Amino acid sequence: MVVVHRVFRRELKLAPELIRRVAPGDTARAATLASWIKEILDGLHHHHEGEDKLLWPLLLDRVTFEADLVNTMEAQHESVAGHIEALSELLPAWRDGAAAKAGEQVADTLDRLYEDLVIHLDQEEEKILPLVSQHLTKEEWDRLGEYGRSHLSKDRLLIQLGALLEDATDWERQAFLGLLPLPARVMWTLLGKRQYRKEVARVRGV
Repeated sequence: MVVVHRVFRRELKLAPELIRRVAPGDTARAATLASWIKEILDGLHHHHEGEDKLLWPLLLDRVTFEADLVNTMEAQHESVAGHIEALSELLPAWRDGAAAKAGEQVADTLDRLYEDLVIHLDQEEEKILPLVSQHLTKEEWDRLGEYGRSHLSKDRLLIQLGALLEDATDWERQAFLGLLPLPARVMWTLLGKRQYRKEVARVRGV
């Protein structure tokens, strides 16, 4: 989960500045960024949806003395969901016209999303993960991961793997790759690394 959180932190921190750099009327660049941001927001939505369905109910049932903490996590999810909903309306308008004012609205909303999200992720890692390790079984935890993976687009799997591995430690990288079947590891080595480098250049303009 920490590695997944790292992706959201990195990409949503980068997004507002990338949007502010788009020249008014550059709809091609706006379309590229809007598609990338939507993919990140969809991933965040499904990540939180999995926790809402498979994590919070178990913790509320088993760790009653931490009910206030779990309720806080749920409330933070609602706040993040509000930002995602606002962006679902703002992004298409900006994508289609690349107007400066519309871009600033998107960037400002992403700034607010990032601020709220970082507070939530920090608290989740500091306070929730220790409870998970004490009160959930491996099978229950694995179901949460399976839920998240079930919503991944098959034609973007290598890109999403690259996003996870970009800032991973050597241990984390080996652990993630070790979960993959051999053909998938070969695909990552032969194709995935190059595809992800191209994706980073396309999105970040580097």
